Order: sequence, then structure tokens, then C-alpha cells
Amino acid sequence: MIIKQLSETLINQIAAGEVIERPASAAKELIENALDAGATRIEIATAGGGKTLLRVTDNGSGMSPGDLALAVQRHCTSKISDSLTDIRTLGFRGEALPSIGSVARLSITTRTAGANEGAAITIAGGRTETVRPSPANAGTVVEVRDLFFATPARLKFMKSEKAEAAAISEVVRRMAIAFPKVRFVLSGSDRTTLEFPATGEDRLARMAQVLGKDFRDNAIEIDAEREDTRLTGYAGVPTFNRGNSLQQYVFVNGRPVQDKLILSAIRAAYAETIPQGRYPVAVLSIVLDPALVDVNVHPAKSDVRFRDPGLIRGLLIGAIREALGRDGDRAATTGASGMVRAFRPEMQRPSAPWTPAASPYRPVHFDRTENGFAEAPQQTFAEFSQPSARSAAPTEETRLSDASPSSFPLGAARAQLHENYIVAQTDDGLVIVDQHAAHERLVFETMRTALHSRPVPAQTLLIPEIVDLPEDDCDRLMTHADEFARLGLAIERFGPGAIAVRETPAMLGEVDAAGLVRQLADELAEWDTATGLAGRLEYLAATMACHGSVRSGRRMRPEEMNALLRQMEATPGSGQCNHGRPTYIELKLSDIERLFGRS
Repeated sequence: MIIKQLSETLINQIAAGEVIERPASAAKELIENALDAGATRIEIATAGGGKTLLRVTDNGSGMSPGDLALAVQRHCTSKISDSLTDIRTLGFRGEALPSIGSVARLSITTRTAGANEGAAITIAGGRTETVRPSPANAGTVVEVRDLFFATPARLKFMKSEKAEAAAISEVVRRMAIAFPKVRFVLSGSDRTTLEFPATGEDRLARMAQVLGKDFRDNAIEIDAEREDTRLTGYAGVPTFNRGNSLQQYVFVNGRPVQDKLILSAIRAAYAETIPQGRYPVAVLSIVLDPALVDVNVHPAKSDVRFRDPGLIRGLLIGAIREALGRDGDRAATTGASGMVRAFRPEMQRPSAPWTPAASPYRPVHFDRTENGFAEAPQQTFAEFSQPSARSAAPTEETRLSDASPSSFPLGAARAQLHENYIVAQTDDGLVIVDQHAAHERLVFETMRTALHSRPVPAQTLLIPEIVDLPEDDCDRLMTHADEFARLGLAIERFGPGAIAVRETPAMLGEVDAAGLVRQLADELAEWDTATGLAGRLEYLAATMACHGSVRSGRRMRPEEMNALLRQMEATPGSGQCNHGRPTYIELKLSDIERLFGRS
């Protein structure tokens, strides 16, 4: 076998396969270059999903003719010195431009602010022309045409133009959130213009541009710091969730990333507050010393590696849970919008000939007679179904809640409907509470507090169960013996390669002690943590809370309903039940007035 040196063109094509996976990858690299150049206005134009045309225009610092000639050569960059431990820019590899030029038709036109004329260069399939003078505005215009024309095999793996255009839009959205001081415009023949005007220091306004105005109304601010690592941003209330994780945006030192550690921490922070299969909405920014994070672990720079991942995970989970406990129990405004839509009558195409009786806008009820239609007797008010329970005239027990409903976030109970829903009046609207879901959460929080505030009651086994395990697993288990004892599991060594189980948690009832110990040993071997037992106890506590709560169909007295509302206000996480469903929905007075055309 003979070893030979690859040609420069082939080397660039190999690099392009790593750095430029699709048109969106090229757009990301070019936008990063524009941002590093100090641009405050970036315009992106596409055609054919970016495969036919991708043009990025910025008003950044531009390049001199000499710098332009170097910029299209591999491993030439102005963004790092001789160290990869202090990277403070978005792009730094120096591979994007030569890689794009090796598989596409690339042209760059640029001019610095003080120059009399600009410069331009063209690369087609790896063949580079010389730099030539060219008229240009201050800044840089990079135009990529016929992406992957030099490597036709790559085109077979491209998705549809619509899918590639959507990927570019997602790249622009992430960059727009990260840099609110920059104006972004995305246009082209295959899309409607997407524009994000600069919002300056108002980061929440930029987030509302990208995520929708509902995010502003349902976001909780996060600002926490631990060991010189700062976490800022906004997280949505648990009831403001989505069917996928696409609206979770994370930035590390201003760089958009999609790191599994961070996404896992977000999911853990929202545990037990969001239904299974739903995802929270969050925009988070982590700022730390560049030496403590490696951004060079992936060619596309989408993944990062932290020196202390435990610190990052703990900071994320702690800060989000603190914010949710502080301000996360309110109902999402989208719930009220859904109620308003549900209340509005909708015209449906009739399957049979139109009759007055079928009209949703009929003033009276009609019955068919031999000669046509006759008005039927109108239903009296007394014939309507009455609420299950009503908050009667003020008494000594209900005087406080009736006197000042606005003093309570959830208001004062006024009625119970269908033996399951409590209707409460607030100062600016009304609240509908699912009594079973609400009480279920309250009982679970009480049990969980008891679970973590004192040792769990244990049941002693009549005959200790002996579990044979490898010696390493036995050593790991005994290292955490005190933690297990607090959770009601008492273990001790029983000679070489064996563990004796003497007590198990009373809450678990009859339990497979050997299987439980082996599962804990496997967890310790993989993660060096023992969360399985605590998780099982909390799961059982949630099950007990569900069966021990106020059941649907039970009539409640006014004082009971008000007591439930007051306890919800004092309990963290009461806005969602143990399964993540909302426990109440708030309807503002303005929404009610809009239903009746009063506003």
C-alpha cells in the first residue's frame, strides 16, 4: 500500500463533508462570520431551499484585499491565536469558506469602512481566482450558488426545498434570539420575508418576535450564578408547553448549542409539572470562562463539553425549579384563549336542508307542525340545571373570602359545577379549578415533604434476604448505605460477595428486595448515584395521593372550596397535578367581555 498526499481540492471536499452538511450549515457559518465582524444588520436571501442560492449580506468591518485572499484558504482565521482554550468568537476553525468553495460556486465581495474601493474573489469547485477590485458597500456579501454541484452524490441526500428552507429559518431564529441588537432579514423566492428588527437590550422583546407574543405573557425570568457561572434567560410556565423540544433555545457564551446534558437538565427541572410527551418552552444563556468549556468537540460546533458538567446541571435544575416555585403556578394565558374559542359559536355546513331549528342564532325554539313551524314553549329559568354547590350569602365562615376576593390570587369560591369544578371569582376575572387534580397535587407535595424531611418508615424482614453480587457492586452499595437507610432500606455486608437486606421501605409494601438491590447496584455502577429507590418512593407517593384525594363527583361546602383554594396558593407546584395537567384555568374579565362584544 502506497501512502500519498491528497490534493488541496480533495482535502477541502472532505472538510466540507464534516462542516457543511446542508444549506443550513453553510448559512450558519456565514452568519457567524458576519456577527464576528461586528455586523448590526444581516440579510439572508435564498432560492431552492439554499441549494440554488444562498446570499448573506452584512454591514460589518469587511476585509482588505490581502485578508480576502487568505480567508479562502484552509486554517486561516483572525479569531484565535495559538490557543484553543480561550475562544471568544462564534467561528474560529477557518474551514468554512474554503470548504464551501470546494463544493459550490462561491463569490465574496467586501470593503472596509475606510477603503476607497472593495475587493472580490470567486471560487468554483475548488478553483480559486485572484482577488480583483470591485465596487462594494462597506461590509461583506457572500454568495453561494449551486451548492454541492462539485459533489453530486451529496445532492441525493438533501431533503426537499421546503425542508431545507425551514432548516435555514431555524438557524436564523436561533441567531436572532442570541443577538437582539442585530437586525435579521431572511427572504427569497421560496419563502415569505422573515424579519426580526433589532430590540437593543430588551431580550424578551426579541424572544417574543421569534416565539410569539404568548411567550412574553407566560415567561418567568431566570437569573442565577454559581461558581462564576451565570445562567440567565426565560422559561415558560409549565402549562405553557409544546409537543416537541424545538422551542428550547440554549446559548453558551453566545453560541447556540443543542447539548444533551443541558436539554436533559431542562427536562429534569420540569419533572412532574408537564404531561408526558409535552415539552417546556425556554430560552437560556450560560456565560462562563471559555477555558471551562470546550466548543471544539464537533465540526459544526453544535455540541460543547463542560469541564464540570455536574455544576452546569445543578445550576440549571436549581435555577429553573426556584423560578417555577416562585412564579410558576399561574395558569398559561393560552388556556383562556382556548376557552374563548370554545365558547364562540361556529357555523358548520349543514348536511340537510336548512331549517330555523338548526340555526345556532335562532331567537326562540321552533317545533314542526302540519302547517310549518310553531314556537315551542320557552324553557323557564328554574328548569335549567342548578350548580352542584353555591357559595351562599356571606356568613361568619365565608365573610373573609366574600369581602375581598381580590386579596387572593385564586379568588373566592362561588360555585361547584358537575361535582368536579370549582368556580372562583377574582378581582379581574374568574378561575375554574379541577378539584381532584388540585387536591391530588396538594396531597403529593405533603407526602414528598415528609419523605425528604425525615427518615422513611421501614419494615423489618422476618428473615433477612441475602443477595449475591460481585465484590465491586457490594463496595459501591455499602458506600451509600446511610442514604439507603434514610429511605428505609437497611443493608449490611454478609461475607464476601453478598449483601444482607434487613429492612425495606414500609411504603412499598411487599417488595422484591433482591431485584431492588441489583437495580441500585447497576445504577451506581453506571452513574455513581442511587435515584431508583427515591424515584420509586415518589412514584408510589404520587399514586397514593391520586387515590387519597378529593374524588370527582363529591359535593363540597363553600368553606371547603375556599380552604382548597387557599392551600393551592400556599403550595409550590399546585398549578399542575402529578401527571402534569393544569389544575386550574383563569379567564380574565376582558376575555369575558370580548365574548359578549363589550370590548
